[in-house]
Amino acid sequence: MTTLFDPVRLGAIDLASRIAMAPLTRNRATGQLPNALMAEYYAQRADPATGAGLLITEATPISPLAHGYLDTPGLHTEAQVAAWRPVTDAVHARGGRIVVQLWHVGRISHGSLLGGAQPVSSTARAADAKTYTADGFQPVSTPRALATDELPALVADYRAAARRAIEAGFDGVEVHAANGYLIEQFLRDSCNDRTDAYGGPIANRIRLLVEVMQAVTAEIGAGRTGIRLSPVTPSNGIGQDSDPAALFGAVADALAPLGLAYVHVVEGMTGGPRDLSEQGVAPFDYAALRQRFAGTPWMLNNGYDRAMAQAAVAEGRADVVAFGRPFIANPDLGLRLREGAALQAIDPATLYGGGARGYTDYPTLGG
Repeated sequence: MTTLFDPVRLGAIDLASRIAMAPLTRNRATGQLPNALMAEYYAQRADPATGAGLLITEATPISPLAHGYLDTPGLHTEAQVAAWRPVTDAVHARGGRIVVQLWHVGRISHGSLLGGAQPVSSTARAADAKTYTADGFQPVSTPRALATDELPALVADYRAAARRAIEAGFDGVEVHAANGYLIEQFLRDSCNDRTDAYGGPIANRIRLLVEVMQAVTAEIGAGRTGIRLSPVTPSNGIGQDSDPAALFGAVADALAPLGLAYVHVVEGMTGGPRDLSEQGVAPFDYAALRQRFAGTPWMLNNGYDRAMAQAAVAEGRADVVAFGRPFIANPDLGLRLREGAALQAIDPATLYGGGARGYTDYPTLGG
C-alpha cells in the first residue's frame, strides 16, 4: 500500500516523499528581492526526512505589473535571479526539491505597489477585495482591461520568468492559475467580460492559460512545469463560473496532452471550507477532473490532516498532498506526520511581514 512517506516522481522531478509544502505568501522579501532570512526559512523545511518532499515557494510575480502585495519576491530581473540562488542552494544542500510559483495578481493590486500604475486584468471592473500595502490592508485599485495586442507580451513574461527560474536553480515551476488572480480572471465568466478572442465562450476564456502553459513548457520542459487550479474557490472577490465542470474539463482536455509534471488542485475554498454547499456552491467532481487530465500526477490541497492525507494517497486519489498553514509553525511537519506528533499553533500576528519571529523561530521536535 502506498503511503504519504513513499517516494514519487513528478515529471522530471524525483521526490523522497509525497508531502508538499503549499505556496505561502509571508511578505518577508527585501522589497522585491529574496534574502538570507528566506533562505533559512525554506532550508528549515527542505530535509525530506523531516520536512517536505517538495517545496513550492510563495507566489512570485513574473513582471513589475504582476505584483500585488508588499514585499513579495519577483522573478523578472537578473538581480532577483541572483538573490534566489542562495535559497535554492540552501534547499538542495538539505536534499530538498523546490519549485517556484509563477504569479500575476491581475486586478488584486494597488497603485502604490505599481508606481502609480493601474492594475491590469481581463476586465475593467474592480474586485471586492483587499491587498497588503505599506499602509496595511487596503481595498484593491480599479484595473484596466488588457488590450488584445498586449497579451503576447504577457505570455512572453511567463516564459521569461520560467527561464529565469531554471537559471536561479529551481527544479521547476508551478503556474498559478487559481484563487482569483489574473489567469483565473480570464477563465471565469463571472469576471471575464471581454468580447475579443479571449472572452465569451469557454474556448476563448481558456486561451490565455493554454498559451501560457505552451510557452512555459516549450521553454523549460513539461516535466518541470506544474499548474495550480481552484475550480470553485471564491477568493479575492471572484464569483463562481456559470459552469465550472465544463470550464475546467476544457482546461484539462487542452493541457493533458502537454504531459505536465503535476496538477495542484485546491478542493473547496483556499484556506477555508472544503464544502461550499452552505454558500450555494454545488459539489465539484475532482475525481472526474483528474480523469480528464489523463494520468498527469495529481496533488491535492486544502485542510488535509494526517489521516485524510494518508487515505488520499493509499486509495489512489492523490499522488501528493500539499500542506500550507501547518508548515508555518511546524518546519518539521514531515516528521510530525510520520510520528503522529502534535502540531504547533500559528502566531497569527506574524503571518504577514516582519522578521524572524513567527517565521524561522518555531521549534522542531526535541529542539
